[in-house]
Amino acid sequence: MSKKILSLALMLFTAVAVFSQTAAELLRRVDNNEIYSTIEYEGEIIIEYQGRRYVKTMKAWGMGNIRSFIEFTNPEDRGTKYLRRDGRLFVYSPDTEEVMLISGHMLKESMMGSDMSYEDTLDNDTLSSRYDPVLSGSEIVNGRDSWVLELKAKKKTESYPARKLWIDKENGDLLRYELFALSGAKLKEYNLLKAEVITGRRFPVEIEMRDLMRKNSKTTFIMRNVTLDKPIANSVFSQRNLER
Repeated sequence: MSKKILSLALMLFTAVAVFSQTAAELLRRVDNNEIYSTIEYEGEIIIEYQGRRYVKTMKAWGMGNIRSFIEFTNPEDRGTKYLRRDGRLFVYSPDTEEVMLISGHMLKESMMGSDMSYEDTLDNDTLSSRYDPVLSGSEIVNGRDSWVLELKAKKKTESYPARKLWIDKENGDLLRYELFALSGAKLKEYNLLKAEVITGRRFPVEIEMRDLMRKNSKTTFIMRNVTLDKPIANSVFSQRNLER
């Protein structure tokens, strides 16, 4: 191999390596902004579906990516509770006073009529641990200059085999992402509406999600009074708390 060809090959290899490293760093930055040891907040879900509008309110607690507890407080759903623990999702209905395990095909169903599925609530591990990223360029999205990352799932069991992310070049906000099926069909869209600086990180507190399999549908999720990384008692995430 001539010195010129060897030099060119080395340059190409170095460029690819740097490009890949940059993609990985960008994805880690997204993860670091949204990772927490604990979270507590008051939430509002605004569902717009086929010309009708539904508003649901709730209180929520979470511990890392392994446990969460949600209690709905709006009149129509008051007392409905969700507990995610040890990779399983339970729901308590005040109407039947029974606890049900949500599993199998039920995980793909809409959660409380929103554009988010039950399965979406279980996908809380870091993106870096689940996907291989490629930096595909840059674009203006939502009026912001952003990097574009394309992600491929590391495992076949991933709910969404591919994702496309737009990351704000200036502050690292995840401005937008799209979720794809194995066939390449786009299933869902997410847009960041508002982020706040909480405990030194930029954290998404208002987002919009669309399930493209549902016509004329949009869900806005708002978080208020967010507290991160403060101790939460283990009893919050107990079966007893779910049934109380």
